[in-house]
Amino acid sequence: MTDSEIEITAELVHDLLKDQHPDLAGLPIREVAGGWGNQMWRLGDELAVRMPRMEGAPDLLRKECRWLPVLAPRLPLPVPTPVRIGEPSARFPRPWSIMAWVRGEPLDYASISRGDHAADTLAGFLRALHVEAPAEAPASSDRGAHPKECTGGFEKFLQAIAPGGFAADVRAVWDVWDDAVAAPEWEGPPVWLHGDLHPANVVVSDGTLSGVIDFDAMFAGDPAWDLAAAWVLLPASAVSRFFEVYAHADEATIRRARGLAAMKSLFLILMGQNGEQGLPGGKPTWGPAGRAALDRVLTSSLSCPSPA
Repeated sequence: MTDSEIEITAELVHDLLKDQHPDLAGLPIREVAGGWGNQMWRLGDELAVRMPRMEGAPDLLRKECRWLPVLAPRLPLPVPTPVRIGEPSARFPRPWSIMAWVRGEPLDYASISRGDHAADTLAGFLRALHVEAPAEAPASSDRGAHPKECTGGFEKFLQAIAPGGFAADVRAVWDVWDDAVAAPEWEGPPVWLHGDLHPANVVVSDGTLSGVIDFDAMFAGDPAWDLAAAWVLLPASAVSRFFEVYAHADEATIRRARGLAAMKSLFLILMGQNGEQGLPGGKPTWGPAGRAALDRVLTSSLSCPSPA
């Protein structure tokens, strides 16, 4: 999961700042727990340093730095806009970035208590984000396809979860997936997507969503991939409200989104299981979030609104 040959320490981050951005080198540095492809360091009160630690992470970082300044001005929630770029060097052979710090606590360590407000906030954010993307917008190599193209991954996640890893009936989970597979494909133009909305990639304050982070998966495609977040992030009572406020999702899109939410829930459960077992890349806090999300997928009642 990571490149063990590169040890990223506070001393290394300080030295890189001193070499390339000396005006920031005097700010206090402290490591931020979490992260997957990047290791995060808080820099003072307003900034963060993102250090890629996986082989493909530098390309994703450059994608963020290219497109986030384009998207951020129209988004109604704070996002980690790039402030500076660090270039590869003898000390660290990959590009790195300095981003604006987004205040709040990641949802996998917190909870949403103001469900309606969070639903309105998420719907407003995605309505602002989901506009037609330009021809040069990035595509995705590992997500974005119709659910029928993802059945192998869905089944792999389901089979990898230990018996008793979740309380739901396996047949019920398959029924949701099969319905998504049977739904018509997206016929609209590719729209901008965050691409990886799950509890570790949003932050909350005062019981509601207050920011969205980690855009390195962003791409243009079917909005169902982001709309799955209604079940993955929100309380069950807020799912219908989200789709009412979003207002642009037809029945087929909601069916695809629900299936994708089931797959994302299984992935969270699997990563939680790996974390409990101490495996590389495992995230213990993701297991409870995934089980709660899967329960919402299976039990939340939802009447499909007519698209605006």
